[in-house]
This record gives sequence, structure tokens and C-alpha cells, in this order.
Amino acid sequence: MANTKGLKTGNEKDLWVYVEHYKGEPVHVVYELLGECRKLADKCNQKLAAVLITDDAKDVPSKLIARGADLVYVCQDPAFKYYSTDEYTNAFCEMIDAYQPSAVFIGATNDGRDLGPRIAARVNTGLCADCTILDAEEDGLIEWTRPAAGGNIMATILCKEHRPQMGTVRPKTFKAMEPDASRTGEVINYTLKNHVDDRVTCIRREEVVSEGEMAIDDAPFVCSGGRGMKAKENFSLLYDLAHVLGGAVGGSRAAVDEGFIEHPRQVGQSGKTVTPKIYFACGISGSVQHKAGMSKSDTIVCINKDPDAPMFEISKYGIVGDALKILPLLTAKIKAFKES
Repeated sequence: MANTKGLKTGNEKDLWVYVEHYKGEPVHVVYELLGECRKLADKCNQKLAAVLITDDAKDVPSKLIARGADLVYVCQDPAFKYYSTDEYTNAFCEMIDAYQPSAVFIGATNDGRDLGPRIAARVNTGLCADCTILDAEEDGLIEWTRPAAGGNIMATILCKEHRPQMGTVRPKTFKAMEPDASRTGEVINYTLKNHVDDRVTCIRREEVVSEGEMAIDDAPFVCSGGRGMKAKENFSLLYDLAHVLGGAVGGSRAAVDEGFIEHPRQVGQSGKTVTPKIYFACGISGSVQHKAGMSKSDTIVCINKDPDAPMFEISKYGIVGDALKILPLLTAKIKAFKES
């Protein structure tokens, strides 16, 4: 007999957003997804639901409704205090079986990238990873667009025959809608039918806090360097500028490959997506892959010796010259201005 699990039946409805949370609060990508999926739900005349798996919902459902959700499914159990691959996958799949959503959207965080594929495999559907553009047809078919072929093209992927349609979406891709306290919605409590045993035992939890360096994801100013910075020691010029501005330091993949900066600070398709007020691209030529991670910055400043560097095409301000000579002058000017 053919395996019909996951095949489209026509009974599926509603768009779901998975609510990842940290210390009891939704992470920001959840609000970004609610804002964008609100538009999609309206376009295809479906409801937008948020799915919260937690040990204590508190006032989170009301916050989700204020940010665009029509429904909030809450699965509450002491076992869900911390993210668990097996427990969360089991709970989410139970709810999919119970309510049959049309599509599921998950933030492409570390946990989201772990959870999404497991759910998709369990319910026998496909998943489009690391999406940067979303659209929907009136019949509810979601158009998932992501960089492909090494970032040289943008591929739009459809899941026509299986449900739910699923995808992970890169953080910082969409704008969160402003909270509207007047919005109303429904909270549906789901009681878990079956628990599963974790295959991995957590011996100890320890929060790692970086000292002195701001995370590039949340920095209002990002000073990034590429291969044109020539050496790891020269990145001190970027740290000086970032310190004066109150920002963070990033780098291109080329800079990471050269050992100039660590991978957690890589900006681009295979690194972080950032949307600061000002993005400084210093000695970065501007590959498609790098632009994918910073092109939505409010203002882009490019410093490069090559006047034909592709980064100038998307920059509001450009300086043709040696970043190693220009950065100390720029930092000194900004410092003097702030002190005055």
C-alpha cells in the first residue's frame, strides 16, 4: 500500500508560526515571522496561528495576538522548560495531526534548524531551509525563496502535493509589526497525549556570556572587514571604530577563511544576517553571498580601493581608498565629534 501520510487532502487550514522562546519570552524572529505571515494569511484568506510549547505560558499568548496572531495553540508541560529535540518534535507533530495546518514557519535559529527538519520528516512533507523571501497564492500555496547555487541565484520552491508546507526563515529578514493591544484572538490549550524519552541526557546547563563584545545580530552599527584588511592585526582598526560608535565587528567569509575573524561574526549567506542602522564594509568586494546578509541595513558605507567593487552598487556612501589608512582618520573624526 502506498504511503499517503503527508499528502494534501484539502482539509488543511491556517498558517502556523513556531514560537521559540528564551527565558520565557519569544525570540525576536517570532515577531518578524508573525508580521510577514500576517500579510500572507490575509492574502490567502486564512487564519494565522502561533504555536507555543512551554512549561509556563504566562502572558505570552496575549503578546503574540498583539503582534498579529489570530490563534495561539499552547502546549504546556513541565517537560518543556528547556528546548528538547525529542519532546518538542513529538508535541509539534501531535498538534499537526490534531489541527492539520496548511503551512508551518520556523525561525532559522540553531533550535529551529534542528526542529524543522525533524518535524518535516516525521509528517512526511518537505522543508525549504533558510528562506529570505515569502509569498502566497490565493489558494494558500506558499512560495518559498532562498539563495541557491552558492548564492548566485534565488530559487523559489513550491510544495504542491504535501501538507503542511514547511520552511525555516532567516532572522532579520522581515520587519516585526508594532504591537496592537486592541487585537483579539483565541487561545487553545492542547493536552499532550504521549511523552517521549529524550535520547540525550543533559548533565549541566551553563550560559555562556561573551565579555566586552556586542553580538553583531543586535548591534546598531556593524563594522565589517574583508580580505582587503590584509591581516588579523588590522582588524583592531575595526574594533576601534566599533568601540567609538557603540557597535560590533563582523567580517566576510573571505576574512573568516583567512583567519582574520571568528566564524560567529561572519556576515552573509553562510553566516549571520544583520540589519544595523549603519553597516561599514571595509575591504569587502561585495559578493552576492555577503550582500544576502547585510543588504537590508539602513545605511551602507563602503571603503574599498577598487572603484568597481560591487559593494558600491548598494552603498549610500562610498570612499575609494585604502581602508587601513582611512579607518584611523574616520575613527578620530567621529571620536572628536562625540567629545565636542
